[in-house]
Amino acid sequence: MSRWISGNTFRLLENGEEFFPRVFDTIANATHEVVVETFILFEDKVGKELHAALIKAAQRGAQVDVTIDDFGSPDLSHEFISTLTSAGVRLHAFDPGPKLWGWRTNLFRRMHRKIVVVDGQRAFVGGINYSADHLADFGPQGKQDYAVEMEGPIVAVILAFVHKALEAGQRNAGVTLTQRIRDRFSAHAHTLAERWRSDRTGGAAEAERGGSAIFVTRDNRKHTNDIERHYRIAIRSAQKRVVIANAYFFPGYRLLKEMRRAARRGVEVRLILQGEPDMPIVKTAASLLYHHLLSAGVRIFEYNERPLHGKVAVFDDELATVGSSNLDPLSLALNLEANVIIKDRAFNQHLGQRLDHLVATNCKLIRIEDVVESGRWRSIRNFFLFHLLRRYPAWGGWLPVHMPRITPAFRSDATGATLSSDADKVSRADAG
Repeated sequence: MSRWISGNTFRLLENGEEFFPRVFDTIANATHEVVVETFILFEDKVGKELHAALIKAAQRGAQVDVTIDDFGSPDLSHEFISTLTSAGVRLHAFDPGPKLWGWRTNLFRRMHRKIVVVDGQRAFVGGINYSADHLADFGPQGKQDYAVEMEGPIVAVILAFVHKALEAGQRNAGVTLTQRIRDRFSAHAHTLAERWRSDRTGGAAEAERGGSAIFVTRDNRKHTNDIERHYRIAIRSAQKRVVIANAYFFPGYRLLKEMRRAARRGVEVRLILQGEPDMPIVKTAASLLYHHLLSAGVRIFEYNERPLHGKVAVFDDELATVGSSNLDPLSLALNLEANVIIKDRAFNQHLGQRLDHLVATNCKLIRIEDVVESGRWRSIRNFFLFHLLRRYPAWGGWLPVHMPRITPAFRSDATGATLSSDADKVSRADAG
């Protein structure tokens, strides 16, 4: 997954107004397969639209797999779940855990990815969940966010990843996919791979006209720092401009050091952070780093129209990233995340223009004189921050790592009969 894959097209989708219609229409018209991963699925007007699109795809004969995070999506009703499974949708819960005195216990190492792949032809990756608070009509708390729609060889890479993640998670839970499903996954992936190999060898000139991409993930085993590492490489390589818009900002020491170094060598480094956060602690944590960054020449803008939920960046004139990963301890050290690194001049320009628009219309520039604090407090704080951040996010590896489980709400035995599983009982209990 670390290789550049060329010959792709990209389309930026800003907020739910652009994202939801494209995704729902693509899913509803699927003929072969739909795979969805999301942290949050709520049973509101957006969740119900997704629900209808998934059922429509399943009724058309498509194989539909939906994985939700059990912590992020705890309140789905039995009717919502049963109508999906009755239509043939396979609904999976990531790492369900028991409640202790009414409180959920599985707080950390969540499945935070937001991925959709349809018919092996089109993929969506970003930060947008399936909830009404990603729409402007939600009100002042409606989130500002981004996703990318992709077509081309990179889709096969993403599809292979979600297949592998689903199978591995079910294997950890002691649930084995039927041979029919396993064969179908393998055959479909093989067909896609052969087609893209043919495209690259027989139509190299055509492929070169598309943009390149790397699909980058973070897990708690082999890819613990891949997303952070790609950010550091991109910042280190930048010659003119770095613009990072990130909702939850409290990165590790090495990433902060690269930002400061870039600014000091003359690169324009801009951070767009939350000015009207959905959680007050987000702004408090980020503001602890303001003086350290501003003193090196980094420019900080707080977005004040509504909560910022985006996780995007542009670097110089070609490179960009869109994904689910925040630059905070949860995303960089604990959660499962997915970003796409894109090398495409037109996409970079478009995303850069949209970020420039945020800065010009709804952001407040933070100046070093705005950061009011005594020199003694700053020295004490910087001492503790330095020793905390220099070991982070590596300290995430010190914490116990359990094998994540993906459990089906319903599963079929070898004869095709539908069985109610223990996972279904957990889902129903959580929904209550």
